[in-house]
Amino acid sequence: MDRGDDYAAAGFLGRVGFGARPAVVVVDVVTAYLDPASPLSDTGGRFESARAASAQLVEIARAHDVPVVFTEVRLTTDGVDGGHFRRKVPALAAFEPGSPWAEFPESPAPLPGEVVITKQYASAFFGTSLASTLRFWGVDTVLVVGFSTSGCVRATATDALQHGFRPIVVDEACGDRDVQVHAHNLFDLDAKYADVVPLADAVTYLRTPTPTPDPREGAMP
Repeated sequence: MDRGDDYAAAGFLGRVGFGARPAVVVVDVVTAYLDPASPLSDTGGRFESARAASAQLVEIARAHDVPVVFTEVRLTTDGVDGGHFRRKVPALAAFEPGSPWAEFPESPAPLPGEVVITKQYASAFFGTSLASTLRFWGVDTVLVVGFSTSGCVRATATDALQHGFRPIVVDEACGDRDVQVHAHNLFDLDAKYADVVPLADAVTYLRTPTPTPDPREGAMP
């Protein structure tokens, strides 16, 4: 019995499935992970590969009127609003004032009018308005992409489930520093907290006509 069979026999690896009204949440795809001079970057090109896949998914989402939300990390001087997280991960200094690495790359990057969630901790939901925004749009499915698989992607996908959304993690559009860490975390997410799907399946889903509402409908003038 392989690991997947063992987990399935124990009652894991169920499916939440795709819903009718998706949104794409792009988690921390910023230059801190892409610039080789940054302490948060990798040397194997895994972040760059995930960036390219994320950019592809974002363009398809936009073409089919699916809302896209970006997240960024912004900390005050000395990272005091990052609390023990900043203490645990000194490399988070990359997101303090004056750092050159907190900006979005050329692609994917938010367009005027797209929502950008600013956060200080791992999950895009923790201490932010993300859940309220998604509910206002009528979203039931959250496609999570970005950096890193074992950190902010994992935390965001888990919190999406706990907020009542269908969490879908797109394999090739997530990056981590170590291929085994990436794979192990995707397996565990798929077993317990989210559906992990290949990029091709996510693309097909976004291209399938659904009654996704216009995010601007109902907005205050």
